[in-house]
Amino acid sequence: MTMGSGEMCRFGVLTASDRASSGDYEDLSGPAIELFLGEAVTSPWEVVRCLVPDEQSLIEASLEELVDSDGCSVVVTTGGTGPAPRDVTPEATEAVCERMLPGFGEQMRAVSLRHVPTAVLSRQTAGIRGSCLILNLPGSPRSIREILDEVFAAVPYCVDLIGGPYITTDSSIVDAFRPPHARRE
Repeated sequence: MTMGSGEMCRFGVLTASDRASSGDYEDLSGPAIELFLGEAVTSPWEVVRCLVPDEQSLIEASLEELVDSDGCSVVVTTGGTGPAPRDVTPEATEAVCERMLPGFGEQMRAVSLRHVPTAVLSRQTAGIRGSCLILNLPGSPRSIREILDEVFAAVPYCVDLIGGPYITTDSSIVDAFRPPHARRE
């Protein structure tokens, strides 16, 4: 069921980081995602934040809670997308999603490759759980912004297609794309 225009969109922001979750350093990635949302999203929205260590079972449980209990329509994760042994966010995402959307990962890596050659090491992905889109981003605030500036244009229509709320954006920040037949004025 598609929600009406003006319906609140709840965004989940999950940071997966051993060091930030233990207090060794401040989480800058989660706030970077929130800052982007504050600039880009013009429809009603709110955020639910979550900070967990790089433990697959904890990431899975947090994703399930953000979607199933907290009612998030979009969950954006940060951290745990590299090749290191404790980088398990993509595995956790795949475990809780019914369907994967590989195009998001492909585009996110393409964006990052314009800035750093190590983007080929990233395992960013996206998937759908129920009527929620889950996106995995890297842990760097700079990379988060570079990626969201480009891939977020596809997020509102994806959320439309899976039955979530109608998300509008400030076109000077990110111009949400919807086919002409799908636009609501």
